[in-house]
Amino acid sequence: MKKLGALLLAGLLVTTPLVASADELMDITRQMYPEVLDIHRPKSSIIVDAKTGDVVWEDNADLLRDPASMSKLMTLYLVFEALDKGEISKDDVITSTPREQAIAGLYAISNNKIVAGVDYTVDELITMTAIPSSNVTTVMLADYLSNGDADVFLDKMNEASQKMGMSNTKWYNASGAAAVSFSGYYTPQRYDNTKENQTTARDMAILGVNFVNKYPDILNYTSDPVVTVKKGTPYEETFETYNYSVAGALYGLEGVDGLKTGSSPAGAFNYIATGERKGERFVELIMGVGDWVDQNGEYYRHPFGNALLEKAFNDYEYKKVLDKGLVDVDGQKYKVDQDVYATVKKGTTPSIEVKDDQLTVNNGLNPITEQLDVTYKVTKDNSLFASAQKVENKSKSKTEKVTAISILEHYQWLLLIPILFLLAVIILLLRLFFTKNGKGETKKGQAKRKK
Repeated sequence: MKKLGALLLAGLLVTTPLVASADELMDITRQMYPEVLDIHRPKSSIIVDAKTGDVVWEDNADLLRDPASMSKLMTLYLVFEALDKGEISKDDVITSTPREQAIAGLYAISNNKIVAGVDYTVDELITMTAIPSSNVTTVMLADYLSNGDADVFLDKMNEASQKMGMSNTKWYNASGAAAVSFSGYYTPQRYDNTKENQTTARDMAILGVNFVNKYPDILNYTSDPVVTVKKGTPYEETFETYNYSVAGALYGLEGVDGLKTGSSPAGAFNYIATGERKGERFVELIMGVGDWVDQNGEYYRHPFGNALLEKAFNDYEYKKVLDKGLVDVDGQKYKVDQDVYATVKKGTTPSIEVKDDQLTVNNGLNPITEQLDVTYKVTKDNSLFASAQKVENKSKSKTEKVTAISILEHYQWLLLIPILFLLAVIILLLRLFFTKNGKGETKKGQAKRKK
């Protein structure tokens, strides 16, 4: 079916005339894929640096859209969160029930073969949710995390997304397929079963950035173009990815290793992709490509995403802009305890700003949400002040010394007083001594004469 779709696409591109456009997105895409048509233009798109949260491209990023099966990424996020907390394990076994087998048999929604009574590990269910976009395995995981209470799990989805800053997102089901399409096998009680999930390209990018940063293990499930589960058993199945931008797939692009696709009558064709080259990772959203009536839309979305992602890699770089240590900002010295990195447009030098002891790199880009805004804690360097104090104290000491010498110079005659007093005492004592000795000799001489 996918190969047939590719051939249909090729035939369509050959027979349909190109439409000239001054649209920037179309111009960027046609530099790589000259054959793309205006009628397939995405309704919204965004690209974000995964390490800094800075937006390097956006077009109608806040337009409300149906994410369709990209919703499964929110369910998987909660699964990986539970794994990280040790609440569940990848080796945990979930035994399927007749209910799950019945859901697997629903043709209207994407699924894979699930057989009642067969044991499936959490690890296998993650793979089947991420690659063939199975609705039944998504529900199995959601039920496992909520003891079978669909409303409890939806509460978790909505709480987690709001906490991340996904302010325009509302989840009504765990998989992207409206609950009513499950023919009564999946029926949340406090949520409208007829509604599709609601989000924006910006909100989904926030989810993607948080996912790859907190739980990068998800990329081990989404990076391969072909995967097999339950190999060597009667229940073995092999799946081809719908994300044709991953390396080795139909539209494989260097560095792309995830994440998820989604399509529906209301949402048309969407996908969220992420890729890394030389330490730089981007997350991008392409939403609302083509029309549901033309199922080849699953191919049309990838040229747009690839072209925008390639431009992001060509135009921007994640680099160190300051070494840790002392930095000079507007004449003031600050101490930074770590190297400062930023997303920078190639060929430009960003400015640095310090406010309220926070250092920010002004690179001309806006963070996708304040929660992902990167700042660095700094402290004022007081070493110069200490040096100034030392110089001042030294100068003061020198001044005091000079002053003391000046006093001695002006009043040095005062030192003669004790000296003169001492000399007077010595003279007086000598006079008394010699007077006494003189009188003794006279008496002695008199006595001698008498004798």
